Amino acid sequence: MKIIILGAGQVGGSLAEHLASEANDITVVDTDGERLRDLGDRLDIRTVQGRGSLPTVLRQAGADDADMLVAVTNSDETNMVACQVAHTLFHTPTKIARVREAAYLTRSELFDNESIPVDVLISPEQVVTNYIKRLIQHPGALQVIDFAEGKAQLVAVKAYYGGPLVGQQLRQLREHMPNVETRVAAIFRRDRPILPQGDTVIEADDEVFFIAAKANIRAVMSEMRRLDESYKRIVIAGGGQIGERLAEAIESRYQVKIIEMNPARCRHLSDTLDSTVVLQGSASDRDLLMEENIADADIFLALTNDDEANIMSSLLAKRLGAKKVMTIINNPAYVDLIQGGDIDIAISPQLATIGTLLAHVRRGDIVSVHSLRRGAAEAIEAIAHGDEKSSKVIGKAIQNIGLPPGTTIGAIIRDEEVIIAHDTTVIEAGDHVILFLVDKKHIRDVEKLFHVGLSFF
Repeated sequence: MKIIILGAGQVGGSLAEHLASEANDITVVDTDGERLRDLGDRLDIRTVQGRGSLPTVLRQAGADDADMLVAVTNSDETNMVACQVAHTLFHTPTKIARVREAAYLTRSELFDNESIPVDVLISPEQVVTNYIKRLIQHPGALQVIDFAEGKAQLVAVKAYYGGPLVGQQLRQLREHMPNVETRVAAIFRRDRPILPQGDTVIEADDEVFFIAAKANIRAVMSEMRRLDESYKRIVIAGGGQIGERLAEAIESRYQVKIIEMNPARCRHLSDTLDSTVVLQGSASDRDLLMEENIADADIFLALTNDDEANIMSSLLAKRLGAKKVMTIINNPAYVDLIQGGDIDIAISPQLATIGTLLAHVRRGDIVSVHSLRRGAAEAIEAIAHGDEKSSKVIGKAIQNIGLPPGTTIGAIIRDEEVIIAHDTTVIEAGDHVILFLVDKKHIRDVEKLFHVGLSFF
């Protein structure tokens, strides 16, 4: 597929990295020559220096015959204009734009071929807000991913000493929980992926990814670790877009405080939010944190744009007694360094956003793509279309499907029912199939499995 990416920042660069390794023809456009040189040295891609909204620059990038334009610069306006130019002058089939400003996003009539021709809108702030909200709803989880509009969920937990299943084989999960259907999809042990088998023994400190119907998630989590109590008191450091959206989404169920430096922003938050307490000051101010009884906080969330400020305020909050801390980290190099120590969960906005972007870039009937463990593996939701003649999967038992190496099917969602996959489970037309890949180089093979043959049409 021939793809033009506008913007060589963290999201654009990460996307180029993912797609270049999958044999796509990628061109990245940016005004920053140094960034482009860095990307060009590391990846097998073309680069073009210039403003991505200009027709001449788009033509130089190959817009005449591009399959897709992905506009992820830091400017909403540049992204929208680029999609307009690509549509009008080059008839680019698929146009994806990152738009952050809520004032644009709330006006859905703006985005169609008669006005601003954007096929897919990506709002990183909303993606990250939803991601954090799911973590708050599942105390103790390291990652929570929805499939088929939330009917099934994939949850990552760290196995603790004393958990009922620690030191036991996976096949004993069924004996422990005879009435709950679940499947362990992946295990990471000392940063290495293990493809789970029935005789795999869970060890303390393993990161265990399991899939189950939404209603059964807490029951399965209790097998791996002591269940954390539901959160009540939440402190948010940073009243930017993510902080504001999150407070708005959770303030009816939790006691929420926001700490924000900017006085004008504090006034805006006070006027906008209903029950959230807004405090003006620095989240790294020890006296302020102690005054606000940080030791009583169930969770401290550092959500500013400054990685160093987020890390320092999180470490301070933990030292002063906050039970759990979560931190947004924009620099991917920091994420693995800090997660699991004093900082319980490091959240990478670009990895969360990349999953949403990849779902629209993949070939075949791929509904969603999610990075597991900060990009080490992937979970994919695909829909089985066609019939037994035209499809490579429909009408076949899972054991008879030629899955690529390192790939497993974890669950199938059929209408409202969540079916945990077994070797004898037969896939039917319309099934949502949840797959796990520990080796991303086989993504193309998975996509081909879900292609529908021409005979179907």
